[in-house]
Amino acid sequence: MITTILSATTPTLDTGNTAWMIVATILVLMMSIPGIALFYGGLVRQKNVLSVIMQTMLIVGVVSLIWVAIGYSWAFGTGFKESGSWLWFFMGGLDKAFMHGITTRNIMPSGIPEMTFAMFQCMFALITPALILGAFAERIKFKGYMMFTILWVIIAYLPMAHWVWGGGFLQQMGAIDFAGGTVVHINAGVSAFIMCLMIGKRDDWRKGHPIMPHNITFVFMGMSFLWLGWFGFNAGSGLAADGLAANAFLVTHVAAATAAVTWMIIDWTCNKKPTTVGACTGAVAGLVAITPAAGSTDILGAFAIGIITTIICFIMVAVIKPKFKYDDALDAFGVHGMGGIIGSILTGVFATRCVTGEGGAEGALYGDWHQLWVQTVATLVSIAFSVVVTYILYVLVDKTIGMRVCRRVEEEGLDIYEHGESAYN
Repeated sequence: MITTILSATTPTLDTGNTAWMIVATILVLMMSIPGIALFYGGLVRQKNVLSVIMQTMLIVGVVSLIWVAIGYSWAFGTGFKESGSWLWFFMGGLDKAFMHGITTRNIMPSGIPEMTFAMFQCMFALITPALILGAFAERIKFKGYMMFTILWVIIAYLPMAHWVWGGGFLQQMGAIDFAGGTVVHINAGVSAFIMCLMIGKRDDWRKGHPIMPHNITFVFMGMSFLWLGWFGFNAGSGLAADGLAANAFLVTHVAAATAAVTWMIIDWTCNKKPTTVGACTGAVAGLVAITPAAGSTDILGAFAIGIITTIICFIMVAVIKPKFKYDDALDAFGVHGMGGIIGSILTGVFATRCVTGEGGAEGALYGDWHQLWVQTVATLVSIAFSVVVTYILYVLVDKTIGMRVCRRVEEEGLDIYEHGESAYN
């Protein structure tokens, strides 16, 4: 991900790059609404589908306001660095709060308006907490989730975005996260895992008796919007319509296709049937894993990442989760958390100068073991940070507002009790 630091020479507007980035921004928004809303909504039971849709809508509205108020400045501002403040370690500054000083004349090095970049990054801030809700679906209070989301975005997402993309210490270490392996998927997936452990299992969850999706057509539709939107997510992260975007576009599609087919084959072999939900889950796992590597790996890496990640994610979902009896309801950790971890580490294996250019990053497969070490450190930092912050925030919100609905609400459905509506009549 290219930082917001402007070049020494004044850039001029590039209409081609700007047009592409506007399209990419729309594509990423489509991943949250309707993508995540339909994907997760189809996986839950009929009585809870509106709760998932409303949780997604809450995120789009509230996080957008946080982003323009302080989020963009926190992640990509430079005020604390310029003043020499120790706060630079945690945040960029408040010099761009409420988009202060950002006008139509502020142009990024790639020739796009800074307003467009801010909007593009806003879409990443939206989808990250939306991924978390899959772990504790069907049993969380709406007001508790609202407070947790607000605090989590401010305390967990914004510092990570600053560390990796805004000039922070992980970026200075040389960690590669082209479009969100650490900031988005590890951050959200690990937080989801902690949340599902702390909130506990659904009352009617039983080992060996899976709770079935209520609308698999929705699952397929949601996955389709995610796959399509991911082209904006990854190919847009170079901030230009160029060869790097073309490579990100290609490897994103190849990794997703490889993962979908791999999951289908494993599903067919182990369970005797190639399921729609399985193929859709595999595609998402491939999309997750290629995200940090899309700007540094080629077709070989896309194939390898798609296969390796899918095997590990399948084991997490079909073997590890039942064995340890935790209720990651929609496999937010099993797919997004583990997919992000594996993808981030494998970036340090398959990065190649055929993509990064002369003097660019190169992975262990091509002789540079240092990059693999850097990726491992960045991954471990992301995991530890997400665990600590999520644990503290959960305890805080649970003690003050409460996080879990009562047994009667859970039994009869969140749609009626929390929102006064029913999805179907």
